[in-house]
Amino acid sequence: MLHGEFGHDHKNGSETPEPVTAQVNGSIPSWLQGTLVRNGPGLFSVGDSEYNHWFDGMSLLHSFTFSNGEVTYRSKFLKSNTYKRNIKANKIVVSEFGTMVYPDPCKNIFSRISTHLSNIIPDFTDNNLINIVRYGDDYYASSEVNYMNKIDPATLETVGRINYRSHIALNLATAHPHYDSEGNTYNIGTVFMGLGTPKYIIFKVPADASDKEHNKPALRKVQQIGSIPFRSLLFPSYFHSFGMTENYIVFVEQPFKLDIVKLATAYFRGANWGNCLKFDKDDITLFHVINKKTGKAISTRFYADNMVVFHHINAYETNEHVVFDLISYTDSNLYNMFYIKNIKQETSSFIQSNKTFSPPSCQRFVLPLNTDKESPKGTNLVSLTDTSAKAVMQEDGSVYCQPDTLFVGLELPGINYHFNAKKYRYFYGFRLEWSPHPNKIAKFDIVTRKHIEWHQENCYPSEPVFVASPGAVEEDDGVILSSVVSPDPNISPFMLVLNAKTMEEMARASIPVSVHIDLHGLFIPAKP
Repeated sequence: MLHGEFGHDHKNGSETPEPVTAQVNGSIPSWLQGTLVRNGPGLFSVGDSEYNHWFDGMSLLHSFTFSNGEVTYRSKFLKSNTYKRNIKANKIVVSEFGTMVYPDPCKNIFSRISTHLSNIIPDFTDNNLINIVRYGDDYYASSEVNYMNKIDPATLETVGRINYRSHIALNLATAHPHYDSEGNTYNIGTVFMGLGTPKYIIFKVPADASDKEHNKPALRKVQQIGSIPFRSLLFPSYFHSFGMTENYIVFVEQPFKLDIVKLATAYFRGANWGNCLKFDKDDITLFHVINKKTGKAISTRFYADNMVVFHHINAYETNEHVVFDLISYTDSNLYNMFYIKNIKQETSSFIQSNKTFSPPSCQRFVLPLNTDKESPKGTNLVSLTDTSAKAVMQEDGSVYCQPDTLFVGLELPGINYHFNAKKYRYFYGFRLEWSPHPNKIAKFDIVTRKHIEWHQENCYPSEPVFVASPGAVEEDDGVILSSVVSPDPNISPFMLVLNAKTMEEMARASIPVSVHIDLHGLFIPAKP
C-alpha cells in the first residue's frame, strides 16, 4: 500500500557516518562520477518528546557517491544548533513548523518574560531539512528560514551555521534557488518583521563569490536585484519555489498566505507556526515577471484563479511570451496530510480522510510580454500554437491567465537542468495518487502529452534526479537517479539508475544499512 510505507516513516532514522559500499546489480555507466547529496527529516522524537509534523523532523543528510561503477553511501544528522540543544536536553526544546515549545514553568519570572518577548519576532530553528543549495562554491543544508548550515558535501560534516541576515535583510528565503549557466545563484526571500518595509526580495550570489583561502562565505557578495511589495501588508504569500527564464524571474503571489499577526502571537496563543498559514479561496493568484538585470517588473497585471503551488517545473521565453510550468493544487490540505497523527492512521481510514485531497496538477501558463492596453477586451493574447493556455485582456487592462493542464498526479518534478530556463520537452517526477506515498517514477513528454513509468511492487522512490551524459545533445540523454525504500524486509534500500530515454533500469545499488525517506537534493559532479 502506498500509505503503508509512509506510516513507518515517522520512526527515527539512524546515522551511517562511515561510508559503506553498495552491492551493484546491473551496470552503472562509467561516466557517472559525483555525489548525490540529499536532505530530509530523520529524527521525529527526542527523549520522551515527539514532533507533531513530518516537516518538523530533524535533518538527516545522506549521500550516494558514484565512482568507476561503484556506489558508496553515508548519512549524518545535520549538527545544527537545534539538534545540539535538543540532544543535550534529551527533549525537544526548539520550536518547529508544527510543534511549538514552551520554557520550563519552574524558571524564574524574569527569564520567562524575556523568553516570551523574544518570541514576538520568531527566531526560527536552524533545522535545515528541505534541500541542499549552492552559493558560489559553498554548499548549505537549507530550509526556508534565515539560517542555513554549511556542509562538507564529501563527508556530510556540518561546518557551521550562517545567518542570511548578516548579509541581506530577510526573514525567509526559498530552499529552491536557481543557477544560471555561469554558476550564479538566484533566490527570493520575504521581509516581514523588524527589517524595514515588508516586501519580497530577489537576490543573486555571483558564481565566484567564495573565498576559500580566508574562509569567507559566498553570501557576503550577495546582490539585491529587485523587490515586490506585498499586495496585502499583513498577509504575504507563502512560496516554496519560483521560475526563471533567460531574462526574467517568475514569481507567483498565491492566495496561500502567512498571517503576520498570528505569527507574532502564535507563541502566546499556544498555536504552532503551521497554523499561521491560510488559504484564502476567495482571492486570486498574481504573476510577477521581473527582469533579472534591471530588477524591474513588467507593468502588466497578470492574474489567475486561486491555487496553491509548491514546485515550479521550468520556465522559458519564446516568441515574446514567457511560458512557465508549475504544479498546483486547489486547496492547502497537503500540509495537513503530513501531521504525524494523520500519517499514523490505518491505511483505510487514511484513504477515507484524504478522499477530498486535491491532486497535484502540472499546469502551463503563458504570459504575452508585449501586451497592448489597446488590445480588444476579451481577446486571447497568446499566439503560440503548441498550447491551449490563454491570457485574456480584461476591461481594466489586466490579463486573466488560464492554464493548459499537462498532466495530473505528479510531484517533486525534475528536469535536465541544462535545459532550465530554456524551451524543453521532458520532465520527471513521481506519481502521486491518493496517498502521500507514491510508488512510481514517471517521465512526461510535453510534445506528445504521453508518459512512461518505472514501478516495482512495494518500492517507494524519492525525487528523481536527472544527470546528463557527457557531451549529450538530446535532452533525455542521461540517467535518472532515485533512492528507493521498501517496507518489505527482503528488499534492502537501493539507489536506482534508470536510462532516462526509456525509463528502463540500468542498475541498482543495494545499501546494507537503513535509508530514510527524503525530500530534495543536489548532484555534485566529481572534479575532473
